[in-house]
Amino acid sequence: MSRLRVAIAGATGYAGEELIRLLLHHPFVEITSLAASAKWEKPIALASFFPRFSATSNLLIEAFDPTRIARFCDVVFLALPHGLAMNAVPAFLSAGCRVIDLSGDFRLKDPTQYPQWYGLPHTHPELLQEAVYGIPELFSKEIAKARLVANPGCYATSVILACAPLLKTGWIETDCIIVDAKSGLTGAGRKSESHLMFSEINENLWPYKVNGHPHTPEIEQALRIFGGTNAPSISMVPQVVPVNRGILSSIYLRLQKQVTEESVGSIYHELYDQAPFVRLRTFGNWPKLSEISGTNFCDIAFAVDEKKRLLILFAAIDNLLKGAAGQAVQNLNLMCGFPETTALL
Repeated sequence: MSRLRVAIAGATGYAGEELIRLLLHHPFVEITSLAASAKWEKPIALASFFPRFSATSNLLIEAFDPTRIARFCDVVFLALPHGLAMNAVPAFLSAGCRVIDLSGDFRLKDPTQYPQWYGLPHTHPELLQEAVYGIPELFSKEIAKARLVANPGCYATSVILACAPLLKTGWIETDCIIVDAKSGLTGAGRKSESHLMFSEINENLWPYKVNGHPHTPEIEQALRIFGGTNAPSISMVPQVVPVNRGILSSIYLRLQKQVTEESVGSIYHELYDQAPFVRLRTFGNWPKLSEISGTNFCDIAFAVDEKKRLLILFAAIDNLLKGAAGQAVQNLNLMCGFPETTALL
């Protein structure tokens, strides 16, 4: 049986590197093209950029040319900086390729939000309604039929998976959901900036983009589907911590009624018991980054403070896997009818 031909654009970034690693071990696909957004004078060997792959691949990394790449793939992963994918996607779709975009270019349905959150206008707003938001645990049927999947942001993945089961219950106040989210340094991407130097991040911690992170509107958009008329409002404080990878989101929700930990737990089990990559922790067994690092799992736990009418949620993921490349491969598996866990366990 011939294998599915896949291409990866943005192959030299952290997420691109993880995509290569996962897909080289995927039994049903073959990587046929690697590209980077940098202006290469000539193709370079993958092994010269990532020596870890020297024994497993003789692929070359070339300059990003959508028309050329489309001739050699059935599915393309776009792990490019925000703003580049939106101009490339039409060429891939016209060539009959299916697209999984890891940037933010197709996550928001309203084109008027892009200047506010990403600082640029959307050049192909006609594709925004077609793009399927790619959280497999919530939208698997839509993903299976999609030509274009918008892979969710890393913070967004953790918050949406933690909050979605509660939105239909009517138990929580949705006008102010507070998110305290901490991420490892790889979330900033592979780039050289002074604040990303070891001497700056080591033994340090700081908030950034307070109430202005671009994952905020995609969280609200996705949760609105579950909240109905009660549109959720998110107040998020992202923070950088001195670890390589991982996200731990602590989420605070005000309760409208008295609930028990057993009743909350039953809501989560109802939605996620058949989800292979969501692990519900027992009470008091709080998620740790070390336990999800290098995996495609999202670990969720919660606590109820009855006196304060407060529900506290915790969600931990690896930002490069469940928050990026792993979830992208999970989406590929759903789109192509492969077992959902292929190459991910």
